[in-house]
Amino acid sequence: MVPELDNKAAFFDLFTAVPVIVTAFTFHFNVHPIGFEMDKPSDMISAVRISMVLCAAIYFAIGLFGYLLFGDSIMADILVNFDQNSGSTIGSVLNDIVRLSYALHLMLVFPLLNFSLRANIDEFLFPNKTLLAKDNTRFWSLTLVILAFCYLAAIAIPNIWYFFQFMGSTSAVSLAFIFPGAIALRDAWGISTARDRILAAVMVVLAVVTSTIAISSNIYSLITENQS
Repeated sequence: MVPELDNKAAFFDLFTAVPVIVTAFTFHFNVHPIGFEMDKPSDMISAVRISMVLCAAIYFAIGLFGYLLFGDSIMADILVNFDQNSGSTIGSVLNDIVRLSYALHLMLVFPLLNFSLRANIDEFLFPNKTLLAKDNTRFWSLTLVILAFCYLAAIAIPNIWYFFQFMGSTSAVSLAFIFPGAIALRDAWGISTARDRILAAVMVVLAVVTSTIAISSNIYSLITENQS
């Protein structure tokens, strides 16, 4: 029922799971656009809390039942496990339902990610241009370039686990822990309490330590796999 930690490599592999989880919860860039669309700014606090609870429950359920279903043979991309068919009609139907639900999930999530990415790239490349919403040529050009890059990257990356490992242990950890902690420690407006600064320092230290171990473990795993 639980994984066996029989060597140091398996123990340090646990640190790679933390950045992956952090990546799943890193959607800070959508807070302000979503908050502007709400009637009351205070509603954003409830929205964030409800979203965190729902995401945590869904992720926990998928991880738990995925492990109980496939055991040690579970793949980093759990959809790969559904390539196998027991020969029953019900099994084939369930496989199709899982894949269709994942496709629907991507269709609903991608616009949120693409919106923020496109807006930031536009502000970085064209800071003195008119608003992106008023320039259809620039809007469609950036959208098509981002889509093409995403599709090519999805095809080129053989295992999505590597992507989440390195992305989670670098940019996601920085966005979720290091940068917010650094802002609280800097306290440009003089509003951080002693408790806030202590929590911020702990966040930064834990994030740096976890990220360092995760990156080292990822590089070691890649080298070991290439040698074998």
